[in-house]
Amino acid sequence: MTLHEAIGQLFILGFEDHTPSEALETFVRDLTPGGLILFGRNLGSPEEIAALTNALQTASPTPLFFAIDQEGGKVARLQQSPFTQWPSASVVGAVDSIELTHAVASAIARELKVVGINMNMAPVLDVLSNPANPVMAGRCYGSDAHLVAQHGIAFYRGLASEDVIAVGKHFPGHGDTAVDSHLALPVVPHDVDRLSAVELAPFAAAIKAGIPALMTAHLLLPALDSERPATLSRSILTDLLREHLGFRNLVISDDLLMQGIADSTPPGEAAIRFLEAGGDLMLICQDDAAQRQAIRAVAEAVETGRLSEARVLASCNRIAVAKAQYLRRKSAASAGEIRDVVGCEAHRQLAARVVEDCEGA
Repeated sequence: MTLHEAIGQLFILGFEDHTPSEALETFVRDLTPGGLILFGRNLGSPEEIAALTNALQTASPTPLFFAIDQEGGKVARLQQSPFTQWPSASVVGAVDSIELTHAVASAIARELKVVGINMNMAPVLDVLSNPANPVMAGRCYGSDAHLVAQHGIAFYRGLASEDVIAVGKHFPGHGDTAVDSHLALPVVPHDVDRLSAVELAPFAAAIKAGIPALMTAHLLLPALDSERPATLSRSILTDLLREHLGFRNLVISDDLLMQGIADSTPPGEAAIRFLEAGGDLMLICQDDAAQRQAIRAVAEAVETGRLSEARVLASCNRIAVAKAQYLRRKSAASAGEIRDVVGCEAHRQLAARVVEDCEGA
């Protein structure tokens, strides 16, 4: 693998198309991203999604992560029929059945895998300690750290049972914020003891359980780093996450174009600082120019010695290990298999049961 290809592996990129095209396939071949992330703009019927993922896997020099936000509830990209519509994490947490949470995640994973999607940006491991939280309400399993940990681990294991990579988020904890990090940089003012007991507890438990990836949050936690948001903080990503909590798997940034980062740091500089802090995979969800600028900036940082090749290769190796473990099936399924899985009666009944059990709880 060339250095150019290795740097490309450090990015998960968004794009605009919803069908395969020569331009899109060239984009993948030229930038060699480690993965692509899908949004509503990219999603048609199950068969169309499968055709898209198959074409891009074929075009890519290396196997691609295909990522999506499929939490359930309001954050679910697969809203169109015939995909099963899953209840939110808050509904699942209210039922408080580890078995049901695992079953829901397994079923979600089956619908993802059959159309070629192999990474889910879930479970949410944030503890909803602020009910007025503008971005996390409905997306958390609850306000109790132990409950969040138990259901987050069950969800991760359900995804893993179908070879879909779970990405726990948003480290080190977005539950007690009053600002949406898409729009500005939230501040979490708690001391280390409180952070350890509440915000960090589900992440620590998920790490011990073997979760393969975590997503960082664009948050300022003065008790841990008074200057840098978590995504760009070596104190948080290396000293806390890698060394203190012992996490050895993939660290993925939230979108580097969110205002919580972009207001102060352009994407190229943010990418370099994220790698310096100890991260592995950078998410840039749109803007071809910004994506290319970030990749160039990382390449220039290696050329000038600001980043070492060893630092790039360390992340590439973690990425390669995850791909070898989870991307056993490179292509999406056949049309017949898709029809048998997506929106099947068993999945619809499971979703309905969770809602009914929540109402009866």
